[in-house]
Amino acid sequence: MKKILSILAIATLSVGSAFAGCGKIETTEGKLKSFDAESKVAVVETKKGEEKFTLTPRSAGADTVADLKGKKVKVSTSHGKVTEISKA
Repeated sequence: MKKILSILAIATLSVGSAFAGCGKIETTEGKLKSFDAESKVAVVETKKGEEKFTLTPRSAGADTVADLKGKKVKVSTSHGKVTEISKA
């Protein structure tokens, strides 16, 4: 019985760690071309071309994005969600 419980405990812990966040953050730099306040979409012109980013209520710097229009910005994303947008 003890062996079965210990095996179940080990299996539970290993499955729980598999769902842990990877912490991968991608950073994109470029010039903020436009920002739509209604849809919260920022368009950044990068070396690769235009990229669209949708800000969430948890995005740091979301309240000051409109002031950064036309300036160089740095956008940090994690799994497709903007975590931070700031002046580069």
